[in-house]
Amino acid sequence: MKTATPGLARPQSALLGIGLMVAATFAFAVLDGLSRHLAGRTNTVMVVTIRYWFFAVFALWLLWRRGGLRRALASRIKGLQIVRGVLLAAEVLVTVMSFTLIGLIETHAVFAVYPLLVAALSGPLLGERIGWQGWAAILAGFAGMMVILQPGTSVFSPLSLVPLLGAAIFALYGLATRFAARADDALVSFFWTGLVGAGMLTVLLPWFWQPIAREDWGLMVALCVVGVASHFLLIKAYDVAEAALLQPFAFLQLVFVSIIGVTVFGESLAPRVILGAAIIVAAGIVGLRVSVRRGRGRG
Repeated sequence: MKTATPGLARPQSALLGIGLMVAATFAFAVLDGLSRHLAGRTNTVMVVTIRYWFFAVFALWLLWRRGGLRRALASRIKGLQIVRGVLLAAEVLVTVMSFTLIGLIETHAVFAVYPLLVAALSGPLLGERIGWQGWAAILAGFAGMMVILQPGTSVFSPLSLVPLLGAAIFALYGLATRFAARADDALVSFFWTGLVGAGMLTVLLPWFWQPIAREDWGLMVALCVVGVASHFLLIKAYDVAEAALLQPFAFLQLVFVSIIGVTVFGESLAPRVILGAAIIVAAGIVGLRVSVRRGRGRG
């Protein structure tokens, strides 16, 4: 077993992990931009299904390469893994649909609340202790969401509830993943996510089939390549550094998405969205730090 050299290997691993995480968030932002464009030209189900086919092939290859295919097929929690796969595919459909309805920036600003939804649900569903600091972060995050949505005013649009639905579904997926982690490792869960999602979307596809324009096939291939690259970078990031160190950098996706939204799609950064997103991100980082301290206290 190799041991890390104090003061040398760990900082290098941390720096590499952060670099990979930043690259992954940028790749996911590009993926969302491509999804928004292509879904607007064909339809959401077509785009997400083709993306998932490549995702499933990648998951199958990765598991085979690491010798875990038999272990994955022998999972004792297949029912839970199927639920996870359905939840994630549903979340991707809802979120990509939201891109076409209200744009990248506002979708991601609202969607950023999902870690706080996970924290709020982890108490009643997982029996985890949240504490007053955790609840304060959750309430602050929801206040930020209200700043963005502004219900009861002329600014409010019911379409803004679409990304909130996506965030809620993703939060349930996150909780189901925590349950699954007690029985299966991350690679096995990754395989089931791709397999089930691709199967579910393939069943839906005949009702939404639409020819893809010849000029869009290059972007469709790019979508699939960037999708695989983003997941690969994320996996590698978590391979070399701790999740608690990397998670705050995931919020950079909102920054990258905003740049793409403004420069490519001509979206605007409304003051309410900037303020609300800043509150949500700050609350999410505080909630993460509280969770990490609580975990260390149990250790």
